[in-house]
Amino acid sequence: MSELSKFAQRYAKAWCSRDPRKVAAFFAENGSISINNGPAAVGRAAIAKEAQAFMTTFPDMIVTFDKLEPRDGAVAFHWTLTGTNTGPGGAGNKVRISGYELWKIDNDGLIGESKGNFDAADYERQLSQK
Repeated sequence: MSELSKFAQRYAKAWCSRDPRKVAAFFAENGSISINNGPAAVGRAAIAKEAQAFMTTFPDMIVTFDKLEPRDGAVAFHWTLTGTNTGPGGAGNKVRISGYELWKIDNDGLIGESKGNFDAADYERQLSQK
């Protein structure tokens, strides 16, 4: 198994840890993540805040590493998230979504930039179904 695959497995495990700082530690000091072309969270504290939002929404969240796919100077980390929306204001709906993060890895082997993508309409539909 490649080093990058091991890194991806540890990253998915960090998302399941309930500790957003563990997710942020995979990013360069001034790394960034943006989700569905939203504003970028820059720096580990901002990245941890993004991770915390998902961890709060889905206290039982499990993120699995599906595959890596090389793309023009970057790599796509494909993932599946499952969880129950029991966080504040949650309706208790179970959600299963898949997506990917397009990573640019820096010279230190950390994520310098991540552009996350998932089907927001499907996600919203699962959150609001009765």
